Amino acid sequence: MPGARPDWDDLRYFLEVARTQRVSVAAQRLGVDHTTVSRRVRALEQALGTLLFDKSRNAGFALTPEGQQLQVYAEQMEGTLQSACEQVAGWGQTLSGHVRIGSTEAFGTYFLTPLLSRFQRQYPSIQLDILPVPRFVSLSKREADLAITIERPRRGPYVCSKLCDYRLQLYATPAYLASHGAIERLGDLKGRRFISYVDELTFSKELRYLEDIVPGGDVVLRSTSVIAQYHAALQGEALAILPCFMAAQDPRLVPLLVDEVVVARSFWIYCHEELRTLKRITTLWDYLREAALRNEALLQGRAGELRHA
Repeated sequence: MPGARPDWDDLRYFLEVARTQRVSVAAQRLGVDHTTVSRRVRALEQALGTLLFDKSRNAGFALTPEGQQLQVYAEQMEGTLQSACEQVAGWGQTLSGHVRIGSTEAFGTYFLTPLLSRFQRQYPSIQLDILPVPRFVSLSKREADLAITIERPRRGPYVCSKLCDYRLQLYATPAYLASHGAIERLGDLKGRRFISYVDELTFSKELRYLEDIVPGGDVVLRSTSVIAQYHAALQGEALAILPCFMAAQDPRLVPLLVDEVVVARSFWIYCHEELRTLKRITTLWDYLREAALRNEALLQGRAGELRHA
């Protein structure tokens, strides 16, 4: 009934539905059945005397203005509780817990995963989820605790810092150069075949660089996945612009026109404000910054081997 004291545990169910917009997905993440989630959300709405979600078959559970306001306070409470548990239970000393990291596809696969495998050797009680995906990971929906992306977030309750600069270069296989001729100057790119992104499906303008290098270039294969582009380039039929931290580690690819074709980008690391004080987050954050600094040569294409922190 309206005016009753809310059950604090109901807020956990509310937050999962707010983040996933689906009762079934929230139930899966909470390890309960969907009827339990629906019941707890209804109980919270009744206790507060207000509607928290607009429900539709197509859009799922969308927050009402009251629900959006409650989410802000609930997330602050969640962060405060996590920090308190670390202090009281001594988690800060044992560095245990779970961290989910979202990143761009190639960086997560070829840079983060090898480094974080070593990180777990040092901190075996920290459980890690790595999400290398060709899109932006949503921290507002709690898809991840930490995000590494090629664009700095413009707004939101986040702590954000530049992680590193990196470079992309033009690559080909030795077999391609042997069969199609050497490339020694920009003019040699005329008439060549290229591999690139599907322009209208790129998740960031930062990925649209081929047109700047080779206006009107003959793109014969497109993919939303840079890893797919990398494997296509290995077939020796076309050229591709690829991140150095990925391609420079593969001796089957040769960088071309390293002084003429220069594509420079940056990675940003960020998380919710209330998570930044958690010691497992702080430790991982500092580890990644040290690893990026240690591998500056690889990120810039001057080295071909990943150095572990």
